[in-house]
Amino acid sequence: MLKFKKTNYIAVQGKEPQVPEGLWIKCEACGEMLYKEDVKANRYICYKCGKYFRLTTKKRLQMVADKGSYEKWDEGLENENPLDYPDYLEKIESLKERCKIDEAVTCGKCTIHGEEAVVCVCDGRFLMGSMGYVVGEKITRAVERATKERLPVIIFTCSGGARMQEGMVSLMQMAKTSAALKRHSEAGLLYISVLTDPTTGGVTASFAMLGDIILAEPGALVGFAGPRVIEQTIRQKLPEGFQRAEFLVEHGLIDGIVEREDLKDTLAKLIVMHRPVDKKEALIPNRCKEVENEEKKEKVSAWDRVLRARSADRPVAMDYIQEIFKEFTEFHGDRHCGDDGAVVGGIAYLDGCPVTVIGQQKGKNTKENLIRNFGMMSPEGYRKALRLMKQAEKFQRPIICFVDTPGAFCGMEAEERGQGEAIARNLFEMSDLTVPILSIVIGEGGSGGALALAVGNEVWMMENATYTILSPEGFASILWKDASKAPKAAEVMRVTAKDLKELGIIEKIIYEPEPANPENVEYIAGKMQEEIRRFLHKYLGMGKEELANQRYERFRNM
Repeated sequence: MLKFKKTNYIAVQGKEPQVPEGLWIKCEACGEMLYKEDVKANRYICYKCGKYFRLTTKKRLQMVADKGSYEKWDEGLENENPLDYPDYLEKIESLKERCKIDEAVTCGKCTIHGEEAVVCVCDGRFLMGSMGYVVGEKITRAVERATKERLPVIIFTCSGGARMQEGMVSLMQMAKTSAALKRHSEAGLLYISVLTDPTTGGVTASFAMLGDIILAEPGALVGFAGPRVIEQTIRQKLPEGFQRAEFLVEHGLIDGIVEREDLKDTLAKLIVMHRPVDKKEALIPNRCKEVENEEKKEKVSAWDRVLRARSADRPVAMDYIQEIFKEFTEFHGDRHCGDDGAVVGGIAYLDGCPVTVIGQQKGKNTKENLIRNFGMMSPEGYRKALRLMKQAEKFQRPIICFVDTPGAFCGMEAEERGQGEAIARNLFEMSDLTVPILSIVIGEGGSGGALALAVGNEVWMMENATYTILSPEGFASILWKDASKAPKAAEVMRVTAKDLKELGIIEKIIYEPEPANPENVEYIAGKMQEEIRRFLHKYLGMGKEELANQRYERFRNM
């Protein structure tokens, strides 16, 4: 699981701490003198303040690649001097000798805990890791070879951007590397970008931000225009922590931050999760039996179902995710604006079958509900969900959605950022995704905010869940001008699982022996897990076009 540990990192703009030779090292962040061997044992992290020192190519590979497994590719490519820049080629040769590397990037193949991958490492010592022709060519060749050999690509970025000494030739490398990665992506292959300090300019605006999964080291500076450029160009004062990795997570631009001690394990896990498997065979057929459920004979009013669906102790999406699936790895952000706490999403396993899991998440107390916005998603949340769904389609993973929201967030800022378009885009794109989609309403299914995660091949409801065009209070207020008539509205609206199954809106009811609560969530999740196995065993046998057509006809016949 990606770990988001709180670090004591202190950002100091303009400081570029390196690991010098000698017995002691000064941390430019906290100013402490550090014993070099202790820093080395701590993975080149200041043990006083948590500041990450930059790594050389050799040290990076030692931390990530299995010992003796790294095979360098395309060494010895000749640099040109298209601008006839004074002493440029001499400087290149000097850096090769001093840094003991071929250029600002080293590319090759290795194993990571036994998993094969193409790994490229940028090195900030070599002209600030800038991207000239040779850097662009080496990365492009590595990606092309990875595509041919059907291998994942991992690039550790560290760069000041395009190399000014090569002018427009350098700028063209942005397009070249991006085009190679597009072909790699179209082949259905995994690309992980790991952002280290600093990653700026043309590298940020090309291969650094194109990963299927984008990770960063704590405190890494990442941006198109660096802080110094912004401050000197437009005289804009930047807030503390601006453009740091933590800032990027908060603004939805990357999937997560991973500390060095966890990085190798995380990369190996992600490679395995994206390795081709026979997903249908992973689900053991004799486990896919139908679950016998008996509806209780008790008489429960529609309004009582509404109250049960809203109950504060009703299990939320993460409760079911943790009970039903294994090794859930959460990803963050819509890659545009923010990371919406009202939705969680990532990859998990069911019987060895990798699945994409997305859930509308409510809090369990006031503090959590403020973070989760009471399960009311903003445009960023719907765009994050869709990003993960499109990623699932690329890697042919089935999608399981847990629906639980009173409705989409209706604040002014949501409208400003395009709430309606975000919901519409989900309906549009989900309609023809070529992987199985199952949506389960576990609590409240409020209006279009719920439907945006419920364009499934099948939609199920828990017995005490509700699925509504709007709240009963809203219905009563609009049609009868009296919100107190909400209980009557709930009956008229036919909001219960039984009603909606009779109407053909849903396919299945997950019965609750008693209203879902923390004591019985394990039992209910076990029954739900068996039903999900049955669903996957059925739909994973369908072709891509058949899946999309079945979903189309399901809604076409409504």
